[in-house]
Amino acid sequence: MDKIVIQGGNRLVGEVTVSGAKNAVLPLMAASLLVDGWNTITNVPKLRDIETFKILLNHLGSEIASDSPEGTLKIRTKDVASPEAPYELVKTMRAAVLVLGPLVSRFKRARVSLPGGCAIGARPIDLHIKGLRQMGADIAIESGYVEVKANKLKGAKIYMDTITVTGTENLMLAAVHADGMTTLENAALEPEVVCLADALNQMGAHISGAGTDTIRIEGVKELRPVNVRVIPDRIEAGTFMVASAMTRGNVLIKDCPYNYLDSLNQKLKETGAEVNQEENGVRVIGDWPIRSIDVKTIPYPGFPTDMQAQIMSMMTIASGLSVITETVFENRFMHVSELKRMGADITVDGRCAVVRGVKRLSGAPLMATDLRASASLILAGLVAEGKTEVSRIYHLDRGYENIEKKLKALGAKIERTKE
Repeated sequence: MDKIVIQGGNRLVGEVTVSGAKNAVLPLMAASLLVDGWNTITNVPKLRDIETFKILLNHLGSEIASDSPEGTLKIRTKDVASPEAPYELVKTMRAAVLVLGPLVSRFKRARVSLPGGCAIGARPIDLHIKGLRQMGADIAIESGYVEVKANKLKGAKIYMDTITVTGTENLMLAAVHADGMTTLENAALEPEVVCLADALNQMGAHISGAGTDTIRIEGVKELRPVNVRVIPDRIEAGTFMVASAMTRGNVLIKDCPYNYLDSLNQKLKETGAEVNQEENGVRVIGDWPIRSIDVKTIPYPGFPTDMQAQIMSMMTIASGLSVITETVFENRFMHVSELKRMGADITVDGRCAVVRGVKRLSGAPLMATDLRASASLILAGLVAEGKTEVSRIYHLDRGYENIEKKLKALGAKIERTKE
């Protein structure tokens, strides 16, 4: 098993290019199930979750071209032998439930394992099931699987009780072939949802309102293959922005989706960092002392829950007291205990973490608990005195492409080694 070893104290300087967004690639891969023909997806990062989704598509009967250049995926699905997403795959990557909508839409049936809980909290698919039922699907839950059948889905007006990104995407994928108009109210606004809607429209779907809280999908009979480029990963970009700010760095982040990061941009400026849009990207220049800020995570366009751990790392060395409130997931402070091993002063009370900045962090052996926690520990290691070792980095490989190589190119002393 690999680990990341960091010798802290170096200032980050230079340029880094943001990879394609994992959370945009996976719905596009699911959308390939909707049509017979070669769908081409470009700007695809090399990540563990994408490899897992490829295994799932192969299991379903999809062809994935082996001769595609790096960063390109070509997928074709003529038919499915068994429309089942098994527990072994869904338990490692919850986004596997995204095959539910397109399987029912095109092949009239699906059997998908319930994802259950995960390290950052339970994320059930109740709203996916409720929406499909409103569209006329017959649904049974047996032995940990949701089994869905529908000779023909019908358009419906669906209100989602809470904002759900995968729920919005799944129901969009299901509705493209339904009879009539489907309306999704209280829909997710995320850029990845817009990316999927744009791709589906290129395929011949009729979708309007993506990026607002009301999305309308008028069903069509046929779709055509698509060639689509994945949007840049706003969370990877945000992670490098925080890394530059907290190391007193000067980093140009190329292919940075600046317009998707308004909440983070404002918060970084409040800490004293300079954040400037340039022709080729966004430049972040850090300054010390770092000013403390308060952060509350809320769905997009609010401050992203996927940036909460990274901003907390920054606040551990800020001057003063910060209050970080997590409203999206109930168990997303597991990185706190590891940061405290480095000397951070953090007190957790329910969904709030009070962070009192300290003058320095000390390197320590650490254990990652989830994807974004992994990134937060690496950021802390960049500014800590001495050596930091981060174990269980298979979490990191789910969502960051070559992060240690990118940081090393900016001047960090960081290596990937075997345990």
